[in-house]
Order: sequence, then C-alpha cells, then structure tokens
Amino acid sequence: MAAIPIWLQAGFWGLLGASSLVLGAGVAYLAKLGVRVTAAIMSFGCGILISAVAYDLIFEGFRAAGLRPVVLGAVSGSIAYAVANWLVSRAGARHRKRSGEQQTQAASGGGLAIAIGSLLDGIPESVVLGVSLLGGGSVSVSVFAAVFLSNFPEGLSSATGMKNAGRSKAYVFGLWIAIAVVSGLAAMAGAAFLGSAAPRLQALVQAVAAGALLTMVADTMIPEAVEGEHGTAGLLVVLGLLLAFFLSHQRS
Repeated sequence: MAAIPIWLQAGFWGLLGASSLVLGAGVAYLAKLGVRVTAAIMSFGCGILISAVAYDLIFEGFRAAGLRPVVLGAVSGSIAYAVANWLVSRAGARHRKRSGEQQTQAASGGGLAIAIGSLLDGIPESVVLGVSLLGGGSVSVSVFAAVFLSNFPEGLSSATGMKNAGRSKAYVFGLWIAIAVVSGLAAMAGAAFLGSAAPRLQALVQAVAAGALLTMVADTMIPEAVEGEHGTAGLLVVLGLLLAFFLSHQRS
C-alpha cells in the first residue's frame, strides 16, 4: 500500500486541529458555561500555545538555522499580525474571542470581519502543523495539542459571544466549519510548498508563524482570560505551559 503523501497528512492534521473550534462552539450551545470557566480554559490554552511556540518553533528554528532568521521571521510575523488584526478590529472583529456582551457592538456589521479575523488567527497555527511534519514524517504532539486545546476555548468563547449578540446557529457553525476547512488547506499548503525547502527557509517560515501566534495570544486571548479569571489566570497559563513542555519532552 502506497504511503500517504506528507501534504495530505498535513491537511488531515490541520483540519483535526481546527475541528476543536466547532467542538467548542457546540459546547457553547449545549451547555451554559460561566465566564470564569471559559476564561480558565482560555488561560490554559494560552500556556500551551506559548510553550509550543517557544520550544517547538523558535528554539527548533534556532537550532536548525541560527539566530538571524528566527529573529527576522518572528518580528516580521508579529508586525504582520498586529497590522492585520488592527485592520479587522476596526472593521468590527475586535472582540471576536470574547464571551461576554462585547460582541453585541458588532452584531449588525462585523460578521465578515469576525470571519476574516478568526481566519487570521487560525492560518499560522495550521501552517505550523503542516511544517512540523517535514522534520520526521510525524506530527509534533505538542504543537498539535497546542493548536487543538487553544482552538477549543476560542470556539467556545467566540460562539458564546456571538450567541449573546444574536447570531444564528447556522452563522456560528458555518463560520467555524469553513475556518476548519481552510485551516486544513493551509496546513496542506505549508507542507506542500516547503517540503523541499532549505532548513533556513523552513526556520524562517516557522518563526514568522511563531511571531504571529505570540502576538495573537497577547492581543486577543490573554485579555479574555484575565478579564474573566483574575485570580488563577496566571497559574493556569503556567500549568498549560508545563503540559506542552512535557509533551514536547516526551516526543524527544
């Protein structure tokens, strides 16, 4: 039986990682979770994502290609995400990850901006998942866990906010399903186009995604986490970071 191409595997893992957006949205409609529970899950996801970015992307990129491409890529990714996030925020997607009433302000005109903003958050994660397959032919467990477990509270929190803002079920689930599919395609593209690239270029692309992801965590995830869970947000971030570090250590 012929081996499954890496780019096809990458598409599967990207789709699976993003599927937790849909799962989180489903939980938002099936169960009424309090703001503190949602914020606690978000805090834990922040820690996992920070650890995966630091150890699986930045440090591995440094080991493969040195400091310069990592610094250049991370700063470029951060600036690019910040500018893009500013643009979609002005268009009505500023509170796309919030579970409270903040999204009500954008209920009438921010639908497209919310979709674009959510896609902006998901594409770097998916590209990273695809590229992680290139090293040894298997997905990075810690990166996949970071993507899956950070997407779940995003889907949960955003769906709760959109539900409060009067969005229909068809809109909410249609949005997350579409983003999951595009995320799978982004992971597929990352693996396909970088499969034969030099390690230096792979490290640069990973660093760009790392800078974008860290900026996304700081700009959009942490505010929701801290606002809803003042007392233990920091502890949950640390626990999430340690879990991702453990998973990364187990892989090595």
